Amino acid sequence: MANLRTANIHVTGPVSPAAERVLTPEALEFVGELSVRFGAVREDLLQKRTARLAELTAGAPLEFPRLDRAIRETPWQVAPAPADLQERKVEITGPVERKMMINALNSGASTFMADFEDSLSPTWTNVVEGQANLMDAVRRQLAFTSPEGKQYRLNDRLATLLVRPRGWHLVERHVLVEGRPIPASIFDFGLYFFHNAAELLRRGSGPYFYLPKLESHREAALWNDLFLAAQAALRIPRGTIRATVLIETLPAAFEMDEILWELREHSAGLNAGRWDYIFSIIRKFPSSGAVLPDRFQVTMNVPFMKAYTDLLVRACHYHGAHAIGGMAAFIPSRRDEEVNRAALAKVREDKEREVRQGFDGTWVAHPDLVPVAREVFDRALGDRPNQKNVMREDVAVAPADLLNFQIEGGRITEDGVRSNISIALQYLAAWLAGNGAAAINNLMEDAATAEISRSQIWQWLHHGRVTADDVRRLTDEEAARLGDGYGPARELFEQVATQDEYVEFLTLPAYDRLAAPDPVAASV
Repeated sequence: MANLRTANIHVTGPVSPAAERVLTPEALEFVGELSVRFGAVREDLLQKRTARLAELTAGAPLEFPRLDRAIRETPWQVAPAPADLQERKVEITGPVERKMMINALNSGASTFMADFEDSLSPTWTNVVEGQANLMDAVRRQLAFTSPEGKQYRLNDRLATLLVRPRGWHLVERHVLVEGRPIPASIFDFGLYFFHNAAELLRRGSGPYFYLPKLESHREAALWNDLFLAAQAALRIPRGTIRATVLIETLPAAFEMDEILWELREHSAGLNAGRWDYIFSIIRKFPSSGAVLPDRFQVTMNVPFMKAYTDLLVRACHYHGAHAIGGMAAFIPSRRDEEVNRAALAKVREDKEREVRQGFDGTWVAHPDLVPVAREVFDRALGDRPNQKNVMREDVAVAPADLLNFQIEGGRITEDGVRSNISIALQYLAAWLAGNGAAAINNLMEDAATAEISRSQIWQWLHHGRVTADDVRRLTDEEAARLGDGYGPARELFEQVATQDEYVEFLTLPAYDRLAAPDPVAASV
């Protein structure tokens, strides 16, 4: 490949039909050489994250970047959206599991985000089978037969496919490049792009992505450089890739214009990643201010959440990009219609708020929510595919607005502590068993909501809002209520929620607890 040098690559994951199909010598060489070229830059950016966190802990202010004023003050435009990304009124998300992918692609949503990140437990099987499933989905060959014999097939009309690779902070330890685990972002992106970019173009679409947990425009620039190198290597026309960035970290909220600028020829807009954003508030200030109340009191109408979403719509539309709203995580009950009526009313109210703010579309976690969300956006937008004409010139957000974490009437309650413990235990047990999207109390919980739950417990403990005895007692009670099988989940919960040192991402120690890689199975 032009301008990339060959890397020494070893695969330590077990051989399987999916692995043999996905991890061809050519595909491994492609991702390995991308890793060699961009791995050092990634590591430097992660070190900059650590340094910035130390500065914030020491009291340094969070401010808008002091770069070229034209980036913020002139209406330059991102590249026009491809035809199949013009209308994004309803986006459904889920892991790259075969049955769930078929249901999502058939759901009637505008797009489907196939997820290698927060809703996927990154077992080796899940990762390689996920890539094989995507290859089948692109070629419309995806099918599934349940143990009961029920057949699942793709419809003629499908949602447009987008893929979310894992974040920059994660690695894929089953693939070693020059003796080190390959960055998971490069592995996930590279394999999907290598196997599917040309086929997607042949079918009138393209390789579209969601980029998670960015913390600066420099991290967006790294993605842009990676895109350019990948397109050049496979002779895919420059600008074919399109990427939507999730604004789900506090530092990224200060750099939205700059992130769009760095990705401007590949940008598909920004998304308001609400759950990870709340987690990021705690993660950036674990030992200082910003002690948030019970999770369900942190609504989209509290000052800091409204400020960041208003600013997101303003930045996107000023530069001609899509602004995509946050997740509706409700999972309809099959037995309690009253629960459904109340929950769907809240979903509808939330989507109506997003329309009023100027969002062009929104996220849902379950196919049954697609009609509700679509009705709201269709009623407001009519035949228009988006509302980028809503410029939100009324928005004037200052750094203090993004940092106004006061919530009127907010309280920390025993029910809130108990709920966080229960959700964390149940989700971590599911994750360690290979399931990254767990339905708990009629909500689709993923790593982001588990992060909020355990981080709030840690912060409340360290600010004296709850006692260690109370957390221990409530953990005992919830573990007993849940029954057997939660021992490993409890050990992990106590590691990331009750120990002295704050663990930045629970998925890092959790990944260590997944099965160790097998001996070397393949190499290039």
